[in-house]
Parts: sequence; structure tokens; C-alpha cells
Amino acid sequence: MSSDVQESEVLSSSELVSVLKAAAEPTRLRILVLLRSGELNVKDLMQILRQSQPRLSRHLKLLHEAGLVERFREGSWVYFRLSEEARFEDLASRLTGAVDPSDSLISRDRERLNALKQDREKSAQTYFEAHAGEWDRIRALHVAETDVEAAMLKALKGVTLDVLIDLGTGTGRTLELFADRYERAVGFDVNQSMLAYARAKISQAGLDKAQVRHGDIYNLGLPTEEADAVVMHQVMHFLSDAAGALAEAGRILKPGGHLLMVDFAPHQVEFLRDAHAHERLGFSTGQIAEWMRGSGLELTKTVELAPADAGTDRLTVMLWLATKPVVTHGNNATENLAIENKEFLEGI
Repeated sequence: MSSDVQESEVLSSSELVSVLKAAAEPTRLRILVLLRSGELNVKDLMQILRQSQPRLSRHLKLLHEAGLVERFREGSWVYFRLSEEARFEDLASRLTGAVDPSDSLISRDRERLNALKQDREKSAQTYFEAHAGEWDRIRALHVAETDVEAAMLKALKGVTLDVLIDLGTGTGRTLELFADRYERAVGFDVNQSMLAYARAKISQAGLDKAQVRHGDIYNLGLPTEEADAVVMHQVMHFLSDAAGALAEAGRILKPGGHLLMVDFAPHQVEFLRDAHAHERLGFSTGQIAEWMRGSGLELTKTVELAPADAGTDRLTVMLWLATKPVVTHGNNATENLAIENKEFLEGI
């Protein structure tokens, strides 16, 4: 065995035969090539491949059982993507990379996939435009979003972001903002329309290391101590249990990892509660620090971005940066945690 190949990254002879058998069928090979461009659901594949749902479900089941494809549920839909487990990921990449892109079937599939993506982007843009006026009204109450993003980049400058989790990802903007910093990023949101918009934006921007998921911010289903950084950008004011969300963020952070929270200082702009479902009209630094301590985090930095024309109808944006202290584990605890965390890269 080559010294640069880990034993955990190779396949047994029976596994390799299973993988090759699964891929050695025209439709399944076309599916693998399509999934190389991003995650798709059965409805998408029906539209591209012009095959029935039962037939495609059977093909996907075989690919999943062979380890080449992972699946995840988002509401009533099931999405599929190429495996992210190292020993299958490289093989899937090699198999799909060996396919001639000028092949007539592959070329037609690509054209239909591009048309599908364009339709998604149009639908997402329609949704965004329908709500743009509301969001613009809120943005007008505080400093420019470019200033907020610059402060976010500065706050996490020099921080390891190999695995980034964005809670309340919305349009997926945070995933775009830090795209050159992470090896893998997942954005969670509960709003299906926003997820559709974010997924379209990610595809349009070519962010192949980023994904978005429908998820419960209080119970993400991620391994403990997996993320290098967690971002919560303008999401806490929507939550009925802000402390519970912070506790979950603290749970998934690695020791030495960072949490960046962006929200409003206490304010009196009541229409945000009435018209935009804001549960809380801002947060004090004292309250945030207390919740962070309760979540095993230490508040290390606070940034205040006040509007130039301060008044009762204006919003001050706050950035709170916290760190999870490094705790020395015994060898057994460390080994058990490493085993648990493998599941993150094998299909959250």
C-alpha cells in the first residue's frame, strides 16, 4: 500500500466489485455524472433523464447501497449527492471524470441540467424580488451591509474555518462571503423558499464546497465538536429560545472553535415584531455573554456598528465573537469523539 494512502481510504475487494457493478450501467453512470455538478432530487432527475420515478428510485437505491451516492431528506423531498466519504469520493470522481463530456447522451443531460438550474434561479429570484422591498426597509435602518460583512471578515481573520456551519443561512450569503476560507460548509434554514433561493445562488456561484440543509436549529443532528466555526447572522431575534440555539451551537463547535453572532442591540422598532416576526427587539452584550457562558463558550470580542444618524427608529448592529475553550480529554474520550465525527463527512 502506498505510504500516502490511508488504510481507511481503500476498499475491500467485495466493496470495489459492488461499486463497479453499480456504476456499470448506462443510466446509473449518467446519474453519477449529473451529481458531480451538485445535489439533485428524483424530480430533477426525472426531468433530465426522462425516466419514471420508480425506475430512477431503483437506480438511486443501488448507487446508495454501493456507497457511491448519499441521500438526505429535506421536508417531503429526498436529495442525492456523490459520496463524501473519502474512500468512495475519489473513486466516484475518477469514474465520472473518465466519461467523455462530448458523448451525445452526456451532452444532452448537461443541457437539460443547465436549463433546470436556470429555471430554479428564475424562481428563486422571483421570490427574492417579492420580498426585496421589505428587506430594503430593514436595511435602511442600520449601517450598510457591506460594512457588516467587512466586520465579519475581520472578526474571523486568521481563524480556522475548515468546517463552517451557518445557522439561519437565509440567502446563503455567508457561505459566499467565506467561500475562499473553508473546505466544507453547510448552511441550515427552516424556510424552504429561502433554501431554494440559497441553493440556486450557490450553484450559480460555483460553490462546490458548500451545501444547504433544512434543519432544526435546536437539534441539528450533527456530531459533537465537529465545526471549526459557527455563524449566526441575523437569526437570533427570530427565535423563541435563543439560549437553546446557542447551546446547540456550542455543542457542535470544536474546542478552540469560534462562534460569530451578528444581531441587533436592544431597540424600540416595534414594526419588526409586528410585521416581521421578530421575537426579540435586540440583545444586550450582558445577556449574550451569560448565554454563551451557559453554553460553554467565552465571549472574546464585541463590535458595535452604530448608524450615523442615531435615533429611536435606527438599529445598531452588534457582532459577538466567542471561543470554545480547549479541554484536555483522555485518550478514550478523544478516540470515541473522532469515531462519532466521521459521520459528518459521510453524509449529514
